[in-house]
Order: sequence, then C-alpha cells, then structure tokens
Amino acid sequence: MPGRLHLSPNDASLKVMVAPPRLNLRRAASYNAQDRGPLSSSSSRFSFNHLLFSPPPSPGLPALVPRRKRSASIKVLVARPPRPFRLLAYLLMLFFSFYTLGIALRYKNTMAAMPAIWPYFTAQQEFEMVGQDALPDFPTPLLVTDNQGQSRWTVFVPQDYDFPLSLEQYSEMNAQCREVATLSRGEHGRATSQSEPNILSYDATDDYFVDVFEAEKSNLLPAALKSETVKVPGQFVGVDEESMFGKPVCETSMTFVLESADAGLGNTLMLLWTFYGLAKEQERAFFIDDTRWAYGDWKAIFQPPPIPDCQPPPRHHIIPCPAQARHLAVSSTTAKEIFPAILAKHRRIAEIENEVQDFHKLARTGYEALFHLNKDDKPYVRKRIDEFIRKGQSEGGLTKSMPVVSYHIRRGDRHPFEFQYRDTYIPNEVFIQRAEVLVEEFYNATQNSWTHHREAVTLLASDDPTILHLPEFSGSLAAQDRIRLASKEAVRQAKLQEDPNALRRFVDEAFGWEGGFFAPMFWNLGIDRKNNGANAPSGVQVKDVNEEARHHAPPSATTLQLRSLIGRAYIMDLAVLAGASDYTVCAVSALGCRLLGVMMGWEAIEKGRWANVDGEYGWTGIQW
Repeated sequence: MPGRLHLSPNDASLKVMVAPPRLNLRRAASYNAQDRGPLSSSSSRFSFNHLLFSPPPSPGLPALVPRRKRSASIKVLVARPPRPFRLLAYLLMLFFSFYTLGIALRYKNTMAAMPAIWPYFTAQQEFEMVGQDALPDFPTPLLVTDNQGQSRWTVFVPQDYDFPLSLEQYSEMNAQCREVATLSRGEHGRATSQSEPNILSYDATDDYFVDVFEAEKSNLLPAALKSETVKVPGQFVGVDEESMFGKPVCETSMTFVLESADAGLGNTLMLLWTFYGLAKEQERAFFIDDTRWAYGDWKAIFQPPPIPDCQPPPRHHIIPCPAQARHLAVSSTTAKEIFPAILAKHRRIAEIENEVQDFHKLARTGYEALFHLNKDDKPYVRKRIDEFIRKGQSEGGLTKSMPVVSYHIRRGDRHPFEFQYRDTYIPNEVFIQRAEVLVEEFYNATQNSWTHHREAVTLLASDDPTILHLPEFSGSLAAQDRIRLASKEAVRQAKLQEDPNALRRFVDEAFGWEGGFFAPMFWNLGIDRKNNGANAPSGVQVKDVNEEARHHAPPSATTLQLRSLIGRAYIMDLAVLAGASDYTVCAVSALGCRLLGVMMGWEAIEKGRWANVDGEYGWTGIQW
C-alpha cells in the first residue's frame, strides 16, 4: 500500500491543477506537415492532404456590437425595380441610341474628319496641334478631311460666338492660319521652305483652304441652325432690317472692324479708306462695324456709308484669314497680315506705273465715299471754308488777291522722322519759313507779282491748343472754333467766371491738352474713373481700371461723348484745311498730314501745294 501524501494547508507554494475529465490528454497531430513524419506510399493512410493542408478554422465568436440593420431606402435601391420603370429605362436608352445615330448620319463627313486637329498657343507662344474628337468652343483654324480623304483646312467660329472677335483673338488666328496652311501643304507632300509660313502673304491661292460656306455645304462643318443666334451680333453702320429687307446675302464681302489699339484716329481712317478702295476693286460688299470703337458711334461723326445691295453674311462666316476668304474681317491687327496679298492681287489685275500714286488712288476712293460729316457739322464746315476763301479773294471776288496757307502741327506722342528732331518736335520756325517760300511762289506765278506786301491768309490746326497763342502765330486763324481742345488756363478762366457764392463740389486740379494729344490722357477721359479706360488695349496705362473692367465693362456714356467730341474736332480741322487751303504745311510723320494729302488730291502733291517739312520724305499712306 503506497504511502500517503501529506500537504500542509499553509503551504502556498504547492499547487495542483486537476484536469477536467473531458480534456483529452492524447497527443494531437501536428498542424505542420513536416512534423507528422514520413508516410509510406503503400500505407492506407496516404493521401494528398499534406499538399493542401491548412489549419482548421477558428470557431466563430459572438459579435461584441450588434450589426446595424439596413435602412428601408437601401432596401429600395437593392430591390429590383418594378416592371414599368424597367420598360421606361429601356425606352429611354433606345431613344438616346437612335438620336446619337441620327446625328452621326447627319454629320457623317464631319465625324469622318474627326479627330479634328486644331491649333493653340502655349504660354511660350509655341504652335502645337492637338487632336480633338469634337468641335472646339472657340474660334480657331481646323485641319479636316474631305469626302475623298484629302487633308484640307478651314476656319471655325462657333455660330453663337460674339462678333466681332477681340483684337487678341484676331491676332492669334492670323498666326494660326499660317501654321495650319503650312501643315496642310506638308501632308499633301508639297515641299516647304523656310519662308513657307508666309505663303499667304502674297498673291497665291491656297488650294487646300475650304471656305466656311463650302465647308458647311459639304458637311465638313455643321450647318448653321436658325435657332442659334449670336450673343453680340455686332453693329453694322447703316444696316438695319428695313434697309436690308428683300435683299440677298452677299456672295463676297469685307467688314472693317473699327476697334483699334491706337488711340489716334488718323491711321484708322487711312486703313479704312484704303481697304474700301481695295474692296470696290475686287467687287466685295463693304461694311463698317463700330461695336467697340473707342470714339463711340460712327454716325456721331460721319454720315452712314453707302449701303450695299445685299445683306451681311452670317457672323460666323466672317473670318480674318486667309485673304481669299469669301467674307473677310479686317481690323488694325489683321490689316498687316492680309494687306500684302490683297494689294498683290490688285496690282496683278491693274496696270500700275506709279505704286505710290496707285496707293493714293485707293485711299482717295475711300475718302470720297466715306468722308461725309454728320448733318450738324457739315453746314458749319462749309460756311467756314467759304469764309476763308472770301478772305483771300479780291474785292470783286473774281481773282485771288492772297493765298490761303494752312499749318497742321502735331505734337503730343507723335515725334518727327527727321533724325535731329526724333526726340523732340520740329520748331515752329521751320513751318513758317516753308510757308513764306510758298507765298513767294504764289505771287511770282500770278499777276500780283508787283505787290510789295505779300500777305496771306493763314490757318492753323493743332492738337496743342497753346500753339495758337504763340507770338509767331498771332496772325493765324483757327481752322474751326466749334469744338476746341481746352488748356489749363482756359479751364481756370472758366472757373473764375462762375458765381463765387454758388456751392460747387470739390474737383481735382484742372488739366488740359498742353503739349498735344497723348494716348494715356485719351484713355482716361471721363468723370466715372472706374470705367474710363474700360476698352483700352493691353499695355495702356489707365487709372483705377482693373483688368477685368478693361476687357468687359463698357466705357461710360460721358467717356464716349468726350471721345466723340475729340474725333469731331479732329475731322473738322482736316475738312476746313483741305477745303480752303491753297497750300498746306505739315509733317508727314503725322497721320493727319497724310490724310490732308489724300483730301487735297494727287495734283496738290505733285505741284507742291502739299508741303512736308519732316525731312525729304514724300507722301506715304498706312503706318504699320
């Protein structure tokens, strides 16, 4: 009999764990296959389980947090929709499929031309072609594929896009047209030289260009929809529904956009007159757009131009390039690009002996058709001209007793061509000495050569109002006094004449036109300063006008009125000088001097009645 084991109840270090009766103390098989030992292939226990062995799954544990029940909305989304809703969805999908197929069949040629290749300029102004599977939403030249699979190019303008385009858009599109034309020629295997991008600058027809009208007709571009209207349709001077009623759409046309980055009026008029002459020579209908003209409404200065016998084309058909387009848009930014091609075509058709005289003839054609003052200023100018002519006639009015000599003196931001005066102005003595020579020639060529007092009627027109008060011009008469530019002294005198007891609001220090016409002063005209320079071009310094207002906010009514008054004064000065003068003395560096040469005629230039004091230069036209 074994001995008993005595355990003291106070001995805490001795503990015994008694296994429960259900615990199986047998050695369990290893969970690892390598611990099981080798198995014989002949053994009945052999199987392939050791190749696919995995530990037994752990028993599931009760969730500590009860599961969230699904909401009723989720059950609705998961549940299968009712049969009527499913049928409606099927019908909508079927309708959309047929609609898409109809559009594809309608514009199958346009779709075949996709992906269209259209150009854009990166921040570095580098040209780049980008594939596009749909028409862009901005104006741009497009490289398309015609029905024969040939690469062609056209100019796309969205049908509902504002007209006219901005100066920046017109400038970019001209550069893009050259690049796309070059790319189109390259795809046809035509050899390209380094001067190839300028191919459209000469009288060469681009065989790969498709005009917008033909592109729409052949479905290379979507046809115009009657329901789509232009957001800003433009303002064609003298064109309205009454005047255009019943007339057909013009086959070819030229639209001159008056908007310009130049604050002056002279170069715009010279461009306008010259392109009018070219349009008439090429039998293009001519329209004038004054939507964003800095001088306001055209009819506030001139009478409406001659109305063509046809209606203007759709606005998206009027494009700035190339020169062979059926409906061409011309502005100050596009003129330099397309003028060489149009002029080359003109000179190829006409027999020209003297290019300068031919240029003068084109401008003269535009002057005779477009230079008609408004109904208020025209009678005054006619009266003023007759008054000066009578001063130069004898008592009987049958012969000239004195010549009428006029001075046109430009100051401000216009400096002479002559090297010694390029940073300043031509002295007044130079004008006076040249006038004295002309007066001497007049008396030597007439029966009054015996007269000792060889006087003359002298007229003066200048953008600097202080010149008229100089001692050397004390005997000269202002060409017109209907609208005169004020100086600071004139403004002060006007204030002194006011009632000193009347209440007046505070105004800034008076400023005038001393020194002449300066572009920044012109762009800042007006009382409401926040809109004074709203349509000033980029790079012009204007006060209290941010960039957003510059491009979007229209100028105030007061600003446009002041600008229009300046334009009227400028035009009336030229009209009086050209109509009353036997001789005129001016500097050809000023556009007003060149305009006077056109208005007085080529004979006046040849016979020396139009005299230039700015170097040995002769008459010239457009200034680039």
